[in-house]
Amino acid sequence: MANNKKPRKNSGAPARPGFRTRLLRKLSYGRWLPSYAWQRITRSSPRGKLHLIFALADHFEPAIVPGDGQARAPLFEQESRLERWCLEYPQSVEAWRDHEGRAFVHTYFYPAEQYNRGLLDRLAEHCHRGWGEIEIHLHHGVESPTDPEHTREQLANFRDALALNHGSLCFVEGSSQPRYAFVHGNFALANSAGGRACGVDAEMQILADTGCYADFTLPTSALHPAQIGKVNSLYECGLPLASRAPHRQGRDLQVGRSPRIFPLMVQGPLMLDFDRHARNGIGRFENAALTAANPPSLRRLQLWKKAAIMVQDRPDWIFIKLHCHGMDPGDREAVSGGTMRRFLSELVDEASERQEVIHFVQAREMVNIMWAACDGREGDPGDYRDYRLRLARESPAEHGRAENPYVKVRG
Repeated sequence: MANNKKPRKNSGAPARPGFRTRLLRKLSYGRWLPSYAWQRITRSSPRGKLHLIFALADHFEPAIVPGDGQARAPLFEQESRLERWCLEYPQSVEAWRDHEGRAFVHTYFYPAEQYNRGLLDRLAEHCHRGWGEIEIHLHHGVESPTDPEHTREQLANFRDALALNHGSLCFVEGSSQPRYAFVHGNFALANSAGGRACGVDAEMQILADTGCYADFTLPTSALHPAQIGKVNSLYECGLPLASRAPHRQGRDLQVGRSPRIFPLMVQGPLMLDFDRHARNGIGRFENAALTAANPPSLRRLQLWKKAAIMVQDRPDWIFIKLHCHGMDPGDREAVSGGTMRRFLSELVDEASERQEVIHFVQAREMVNIMWAACDGREGDPGDYRDYRLRLARESPAEHGRAENPYVKVRG
């Protein structure tokens, strides 16, 4: 009997994995849960008077189009967003100050691949008035794996542009190379997401070579392919730096041992929150992101403290690294609106009742305080904001290298 069925056409696209395969893959991304469980058993919750050191790593993308990571908002909209932010943010948060009289500032991790001289000029002006510092963010390898040398060139060019054109970044005494902090776009640091959104195994070595003093990428969302097993930690990256994802392991920072391997790894809290009031009735993952769905609150503060991210043997200095997308219109209320103001009011005004001393810092200042703790410094952590990494005090250079596509002569 003849078979009259037409043969199925081959579209050329790989077949989509079945539900079971997708579920198993997703569960495999929970590789951090065993070490997290052990950490919760062995790590003591902080007690007594605590210094809480807050830094907010803002993945600051004026071109962001929510829901479409490849799209870019038109330039006039980027300019409008940035101008509104620079005018409104200081007014929104300036009423609440920390122990040293500092406001809650952002560290602006600006995407290198979206460099625009005019936008960076405006943001740098905002920062020079005391409202933040600019560091480096990078999305790459999304459509196809990135070439290591292109990554090296892109980071070095953007680093030089920030230092020469915009008076940004910092230096270590005795060195003329600008130093920077880093956040990897899509969280795929050092090709840790199975080859997606990066492609550069040796990325940590490239970061070290180009002057990166610390990475602020982690944590990801709880079941993300780039999330590593080591959580709630401050540590030196594992070796060799040129291997894929060497940051999966490393030596914790400790009092009495000055850090030697850079970039340092600075993680934010990643916790399980068994909140009966959660939307699913069971609980939620806490990953330090400030969003419309998960705005800042005193309940979250308790989880951030419980994570107990510290330099070993310095348990009264708690480092709380949060992250957000400040330019995402949907998160505006949680990042700079009434929700944020209520949180800052409760955080600052009730701190003494909770035996807390609040410090609002930049990414650079947070690393300086960590470094000081490693060197055995004591007292008020706010005294060490400029311990080793110091902002350039000179104005941007009046010249640039002609071969650098980012750096242009001021005019």
